[in-house]
Amino acid sequence: MDGFALRRASVADAPAVLQVFDEVIAWFVGMGNHDQWGTEPWSASPRRVKQVSEACAMPGAWVLEEAGGRIRAALVLGEPMPYVPSTTEPEVYVRLLIAARDERLRGVGRRLLAFADDRARAAEVRRLRVDCYGGGTGDLVRFYESCGYERISTFDVEGWPGQLLGRNL
Repeated sequence: MDGFALRRASVADAPAVLQVFDEVIAWFVGMGNHDQWGTEPWSASPRRVKQVSEACAMPGAWVLEEAGGRIRAALVLGEPMPYVPSTTEPEVYVRLLIAARDERLRGVGRRLLAFADDRARAAEVRRLRVDCYGGGTGDLVRFYESCGYERISTFDVEGWPGQLLGRNL
């Protein structure tokens, strides 16, 4: 991707990553998707600010930055989320994947998932898992399936329907 660079994230990147979330949420609201992440900007929620700040501080946090320094996407790899069942084999868990709504970024989600595959191979790990919003139209689940992930199980977090998916390399 000409004009973009993938680099390790830090907690200092959290406000920019929150801005990406805010833009995506505004887009969701505009299309009537109020249930995935709500309708309020994450940057206005102390809980979400803390969540994103902690994610950006993780050793497996990465951001995609365009020339000029604007962050346009984030990927966080790490331990599984506490609400999903544990696994008995080593894995790379995709904790966060977000990309701005920008035509120049078309396909960046797939590229970041391919990067996660590369990180797993480098660590000699053959299993990846990810969870996502399992409600609405199901488009997000189908996106992960189109990237080689298979449905494992569904779950519910305080009324939020989730889908756990996994893939072997």
